[in-house]
Amino acid sequence: MSKRTLTENNRLGLYTEEERARRDATIWTSVQGVLAPLQFLVFLISLGLVLRYLSTGEGYGIATWSIIVKTGLLYTIMVTGAIWEKVVFGQYLLAPAFFWEDVFSFLVIALHTAYLWALFTDALAPVELMLLALAAYAVYVINAAQFVLKLRAARLQMATAEVAA
Repeated sequence: MSKRTLTENNRLGLYTEEERARRDATIWTSVQGVLAPLQFLVFLISLGLVLRYLSTGEGYGIATWSIIVKTGLLYTIMVTGAIWEKVVFGQYLLAPAFFWEDVFSFLVIALHTAYLWALFTDALAPVELMLLALAAYAVYVINAAQFVLKLRAARLQMATAEVAA
């Protein structure tokens, strides 16, 4: 039996038994568990504020601050997520189990960073800034869905493995 097959046989869903133990033991799992829904809540509030500004022309300042806060949370979850991946998988980013989610996260970070750059350099007018924020948010939603679907699949695989055992 090849080494690859042995590793696959020891893997339940996303994690080997050792990775699962590290995941369950690290504080970074709880940190991610708090930051992810917090970021999503801030996203929903910010989305509402951005859409309000675009539809009424009112509330530019609060919409802008909400995007800055959302971006700060995004940076925080990216850094803490990289630490979590290092603890669980032995590398800071692009672990095979979350490779495509991480790749897409780079696009999310790039768009949010482009928004901050454009804001602080006055490169775009307010409406254009809000449209850039909406583009960043659309990509964020896709990325969040990637993670939710991946984690849901892992839970289903784990439940199936437990029933089979």
